[in-house]
Amino acid sequence: MDNQVLRETYSTINERYCPFEKSILTNQCACSRAERFCIAEREGVSCETDEAQARCVRLLELLRGQARFALRTTDGSSALPHAKAMRVQVGGLRGLYLALNPDAEVPKTIDDVDAIITAAVSRFGSLDHLPFQVIVQQITAYRGRRPFRDRRS
Repeated sequence: MDNQVLRETYSTINERYCPFEKSILTNQCACSRAERFCIAEREGVSCETDEAQARCVRLLELLRGQARFALRTTDGSSALPHAKAMRVQVGGLRGLYLALNPDAEVPKTIDDVDAIITAAVSRFGSLDHLPFQVIVQQITAYRGRRPFRDRRS
């Protein structure tokens, strides 16, 4: 399928995109509000509600802003490369989990993105009051899978 046709079809089918789509598709996390769909041989993720999507978008904006130094980027609005986007998404959710459960071990996968964000808003009052020091430490610590050339050795 032509990439341009795919993008157009994707936009038509996916009216409410999932901001954590990359991490859900790589099985780093799951979400009770996420709904997977297929176009040709490709997969996508949409969100069931406007409220949940708005919370996730806001969280990612805050995480990107707080992690600019860790990501070595000054522009908070341009698209991030895949690896950096994964660091923000997965590392940010792991950091949020640790902020809610300080004595727990960092999980490999986050079971429910919506539940953890809802719990954080309930605990800290709003997304603006999250303990970003703890969260940014996990963004910095997150390492995705190694490139194939590095795995051979």
